[in-house]
This record gives sequence, structure tokens and C-alpha cells, in this order.
Amino acid sequence: MTMFKTVFAAAAVAASVFAATPALAQTLKIASIRSNELLQQSPQFKASQEKMKQEFERRANDLEAEAKALGEDIKTFQREAELLSSADRARKEKDLNTRKIDFEYKTRQFQEERQTRERQLFAEMMGKIKGIIEVVAKEEGVTMVIENPVYAADDFDITDKVLKRLQSAN
Repeated sequence: MTMFKTVFAAAAVAASVFAATPALAQTLKIASIRSNELLQQSPQFKASQEKMKQEFERRANDLEAEAKALGEDIKTFQREAELLSSADRARKEKDLNTRKIDFEYKTRQFQEERQTRERQLFAEMMGKIKGIIEVVAKEEGVTMVIENPVYAADDFDITDKVLKRLQSAN
């Protein structure tokens, strides 16, 4: 008798799921978004890239010039090391090593600051984009937006609508 009850209970659960599915499907509207495309084509992303370039280009050029000068000085030292006295050679070698360590520190610091700034700009931009996605989704009556699905029919994709809104917001 207990097996009969178990089978009956499973059938009742299955029937209630099938009965609820059409009601659930009517209230749930899903849309998809291609976030990489939004990022690459949005004017906000392009503006943030330009801002980053302006902020860090001068320092990058300065580091590049410093690297070139240091490299030339090292080559000169290697050519002339045999001609220098041992005291001058040791002093020059110590100076070059100090410059090299200082340059490596500046390079690491530059890279860390750039990465931190990139993350900040990205977070700001994604906040704006998510806000516009929410506005478009509400206008379309969407209950859920899926980012970068493996497959979604064009009817479900709201990327172009969001992109148009991003372009008009700029």
C-alpha cells in the first residue's frame, strides 16, 4: 500500500507542475543581452578608454624614455667596464643597479595604478549600463534578463535597444 501512496503522490506533484507551467510561462518574460557587444560599442566605454589614455599616456611615455636611457647606460657600462678603475666600476655598477630597481618599482606602481583606475572606470560604466538595461527591461515587460546566453532567439535579445539608449544618453 505504501508504494501505491508514493506513486500517487509523485503523480499528483507532476500534475501540479504541469498545471502550473502555463501560468508561470505567461507571467515570466525572459530577455537576453550580449554584454561584450554593449561594452565595445557603447560611447561610454569609448569615452572611458580615451580618459584612461589621457590619464596615463604621459607617464607611460616617461617610463619608456627612462627604460631606453637606462638600457643605453647599461650597454655603455658593459663596453667601458674594463677601462674603469675597480672603485669607479663598483660605483657605476651600484648606480645602475639602483636606477634599475627604481625603474622596476615605478613600472609596477604604474601598472597597479592603471589597473585600479581601469577597474574603477569599468565599475562606473557597468553601473550606468545596468541601469539602462533595467529601464529597457521594464519598458519591454521583461521579468528576467540573461547575460551572454549560449543561444537566444533574436526575439529575446534586447542588446540593440539598450545600445540605442546608451548612445542617446551620451
